[in-house]
Amino acid sequence: MKKRNIHRIGFLKKIGYGTMLSASILFSTSAQHDAQKAFEGKIGKTIEETQQWWKPRKNAPKDAPNVLWILIDDVGFGASSAFGGLITTPTFEKLANQGLRYTNFHTTALCSPTRAALLTGRNAHSVGFGHHAELGIGTPGYNGEIPFEAGTVAEIFKENGYNTFALGKWHSSHPKDVTATGPFNRWPTGRGFEHFYGFIGGATDQWHPQLIEENNPINIEPNTKHLNELLADKAISYIANQKSAEPDKPFFLYFAPGATHAPHHVAQAWIDKYKGTFDQGWDVYRETVFNRQKALGIIPANTILPPRQAGLKAWDSLTTDEKKAYAHFMEIYAGFLEYTDYEIGRIVAYLQQIEQLDNTLVFVMIGDNGGSKEGSYAGTTGVAASNASGFGSGAKGEDAQTILRASDKLGTENSYPNYPLGWSQAANTPFRYWKSDANSEGGSHNPLIVYYPKLIKEKGIRTQYAHVIDILPTTIELTGIEAPTLINGYPQRDFHGTSLAYSIKDEKAPTRHTVQYYELHGGRAIYKDGWKASVYHPRNTFGEKDTKDINFRTPSFAEDTWELYNLNEDWNETTNLANKYPDKLAELKALFDSEAEKYQVYPLRNYRAGVPEPVIRAKHIIYEGTTLKTRVEIGTGDVNITAHVEIPSTKTEGVIFANGGLTSGTSLFIKEGKINYLLSDGLTSVILTDNKAITVGNHQIKISYTTTDQVILSVDGQEVASQKIAKRSKYLSSFAGEGVSVSIDLNSPVSKIYQGTFPFTGKVKRLVIEQTIELSKGK
Repeated sequence: MKKRNIHRIGFLKKIGYGTMLSASILFSTSAQHDAQKAFEGKIGKTIEETQQWWKPRKNAPKDAPNVLWILIDDVGFGASSAFGGLITTPTFEKLANQGLRYTNFHTTALCSPTRAALLTGRNAHSVGFGHHAELGIGTPGYNGEIPFEAGTVAEIFKENGYNTFALGKWHSSHPKDVTATGPFNRWPTGRGFEHFYGFIGGATDQWHPQLIEENNPINIEPNTKHLNELLADKAISYIANQKSAEPDKPFFLYFAPGATHAPHHVAQAWIDKYKGTFDQGWDVYRETVFNRQKALGIIPANTILPPRQAGLKAWDSLTTDEKKAYAHFMEIYAGFLEYTDYEIGRIVAYLQQIEQLDNTLVFVMIGDNGGSKEGSYAGTTGVAASNASGFGSGAKGEDAQTILRASDKLGTENSYPNYPLGWSQAANTPFRYWKSDANSEGGSHNPLIVYYPKLIKEKGIRTQYAHVIDILPTTIELTGIEAPTLINGYPQRDFHGTSLAYSIKDEKAPTRHTVQYYELHGGRAIYKDGWKASVYHPRNTFGEKDTKDINFRTPSFAEDTWELYNLNEDWNETTNLANKYPDKLAELKALFDSEAEKYQVYPLRNYRAGVPEPVIRAKHIIYEGTTLKTRVEIGTGDVNITAHVEIPSTKTEGVIFANGGLTSGTSLFIKEGKINYLLSDGLTSVILTDNKAITVGNHQIKISYTTTDQVILSVDGQEVASQKIAKRSKYLSSFAGEGVSVSIDLNSPVSKIYQGTFPFTGKVKRLVIEQTIELSKGK
């Protein structure tokens, strides 16, 4: 039989079949034989003579707990009331008061690397996530692909008889894989999660989220619910369905809302709760929270509050308008965080209602990094966004008068707000720096809460050094499961984290996680036994130097100046000991080098250095029947977007294509018998209209962008309208960001001129995007 199969393989290869099919033919008989050998029953000629047998399934250990991981986005150490902050978070407080507060817990200082490290229990660079995958380069530490040899928590727990659910932000896949063609084995459901409901990228509109369920984009419009509510509803339904079907089977649920990453979207009622709370400003906030943290025992008694970060203004030096505008930003953020706590509280309350809370191991990580620096010095409204992400218009942000004029829109669907840097440092109290500064505690030091009534009998505070890579080994030990050595045929690498289980019963137990490196776009640090060497590497962005300073040059790595801190005595890095202990500094620098070699940190690079230019295709066709947004890179040359449409009647209406949303974008649509092309920057809009009524039949409607900043609307080869514009990127950048939808305006609508998604009642047979390729990108 084997010889016959080999002859078949030779024939199939000759006619062009691949070796995978050949191998399957070769080994099919062998596999059948192995299956028969593995059968432990007895096959008879009849059912009466047969002894039946089923291969036993791997079940979770008896009485194994459910597991709930909660990861909040962009929250500093001093924001939540559970750790001394002024933002009320009663759910976090309840879990902390009945569990343990870990006050020396660390992340990687940035969302994607933190998530990759959390999900795998391995250092971020070692699993390809030294940075966001969007900034990936072709080296093992930065390629944005978690290796299959680094099994995720979901793969591990599913192998051990758990159901596995993920909700919210993923941000652990390379953008090239986030299309209708996948490959989906790098999406949540391909990495062990049986159900996923959330968004794949780094951020999304909280009122009009771009959602995926399992592997499929879903249209929830017209939507009236906040994303937090949608996620909590879905989490509760997952739990209800699972416990109703098999009450003794445990679940693993990973809940990672988009909150509190920008955009800071929340209902007005939550914002109003904080009206006037922050009028005294960020300096008073820092002092107040610092004193609260000391009183609660959250920080050591000898901790000193560091001075305000360089570049930040004293609150008292601000104008009246600036104070009013900036305080309102913090009211919005505070409302957003408290509301997030409320929706998480609904999940906790449901577990209590069905008598599962006491049998649930809960980890709450309040922040995947420190407070965000993306809001610039003055904050950003996103009402007239200058780019697709809405992160503002440079290091200086927007002026106070502009912010105040937009204040009634902030938090609504018509905005994309983020708070100023002064509030970010306040939310990071008692630390310096902020998100993405891997050299600093302000970037990487976050609160951790562990709740598990079955094990935690004495509540309190734990001060052992801990890192996000410790969470998976801890969870494995506390649940009693076994980490498989082989997952889907891939031999598994060792974990890099250390289980924290030892510290739960012994608050004075010596720290077992004694060495940890950090690195992000050249900023780096190394921790060992309470000592920390670090180097800040500027990247010419918010919080460092005005991006308009043409004389600013990012220094070489050789020019970087290392600092040295004794965290045992100086918890928040206020006294640089580099000159006092040069030998200790040299020792730690050498240790960083060895750790960097070990975990694929090299090569060091400046922010965005080495990132391949996006592939710009001269022609891109989107066909009739697409149900999701398609991303298209737009270059700097001439661009022609031609819609081939069929209009069945003179009453045909709807959106032909749309990109962007209420804060900026464009929409080609037919309304009241006329063709319109709308361009919006979020604050003002321009409409090009064909004043002739539409006619029944097939038509070609073309939008042309010229290199002379002209936009032209043509119908069947005839120009019908044109407009000079100032900067086309604010209209077109979202083509590459979230993509373009055809026959409908998905997610956040570009305009309120029409209702909701305004689906097209005719046919868009295809949308053809043609462009002249030039060497540079963006305009």
